[in-house]
Amino acid sequence: MKPNLPSKPTIAISIGDLNGVGIELALLNHEKIKKWANPLYCINASLLQQAANLLNVKIPHDFKLHETQGIFRVRPSKVCAKSGEYSFNSFLDAIKLTQEKKAKAVVTLPINKESWSKANIKYKGHTELLREYFKKDAIMMLGCKEMFVALFTEHTALKNVPKLVKTEKLITFLLDFYSCVKPKKTVAVLGLNPHASDNGVLGNEEKKIKKAIKAVNAKLNKEIFTQPLVPDTAFTPHSRKNYKYFIAMYHDQGLIPLKTIYFEESINISLNLPIIRTSVDHGTAFDIAYKHKAHAKSYLNAVKEAVKLAKNR
Repeated sequence: MKPNLPSKPTIAISIGDLNGVGIELALLNHEKIKKWANPLYCINASLLQQAANLLNVKIPHDFKLHETQGIFRVRPSKVCAKSGEYSFNSFLDAIKLTQEKKAKAVVTLPINKESWSKANIKYKGHTELLREYFKKDAIMMLGCKEMFVALFTEHTALKNVPKLVKTEKLITFLLDFYSCVKPKKTVAVLGLNPHASDNGVLGNEEKKIKKAIKAVNAKLNKEIFTQPLVPDTAFTPHSRKNYKYFIAMYHDQGLIPLKTIYFEESINISLNLPIIRTSVDHGTAFDIAYKHKAHAKSYLNAVKEAVKLAKNR
C-alpha cells in the first residue's frame, strides 16, 4: 500500500508580457514545476500556440490553461500596448483564481512597465496593483535564502523619496514586516543619506528613522531592528554574516547589491496580503526574448517558494 503523499497545490501563473521571456520560461520548465505543483497558466490557447510556434517548441500535453481573454500578434522584444493589457488581465485572472480557492498561490512572470503605460494602466507594477486591489499595505521583498531585502519605497522617483520617509509610516511598515516574516535574528535597517547622515550633517531623515525604530523595538520588547546602518557598507561580506533581512529606504539602494550578488536565484515575494504571490526577480529581457537564452533559476525558485508558503498556510 502506497503512503499518502501530500497533494500538490494548484499555482496560478500570470503569464507576463508575451513579447518577453516569460512564456519561454513557462513552456520550457513545465516538466520541472509540475513535480512540485499543479500549474494553471493564465493564457488562452491561441496566444499560447503563437508563442510556441515562435519558439519552435511543442506545447506539453498537460499544459493546463485558464483562458484569459484577448488576441493580438505576439511580437518578440516589442513594447506593445496590447501585450501590456494582456499581461495585466492575466494577472487579474490569477488573483481571482486564488480568491475563488481555485489556486493556492499566484506566481507572476515579468511585465513591461512601458507596455502597461501604453495600455493606459495606471499602476507601475504588480505590487502597486495588489496594494490597491486588496486595500492593504503590501510590502515588496526580494531575495533568496541567503539574503532578503524589503523596500520601504518602491517605484518612486529618487527626488521624492525623502518626502516619504515619515516616522509613523515607517512604524507601520516595520510592524507589518515583522508580523509577516517573524525574523529570528536582528534585521538591518539602512539609513537614507550617505554615512547615515553623520548625525545630521548630511540630512535629517535618519532622525525620523531612528524614532520609528525605537518605537517599534519598544512595542516588540526586543531590539529586533538596528539603528540606521551606513548604506555603502551595509552589504559588505562582514555585514552579511550578521543579517539575513535588510530594510532599504528606496529601490536601487537595496536592489543594486542584491542583484549584483544573487541576480539569477533571487525572487520577489509580496508580504502583508491575504493571498500568496511570488515572482521572478527580473524583467522581460526583450534583448533575449524567444532566443532560448532565458535563465530559469529565479522562476523555479519563485514556484518553489509559492508551494512552500501554500503548504504552510
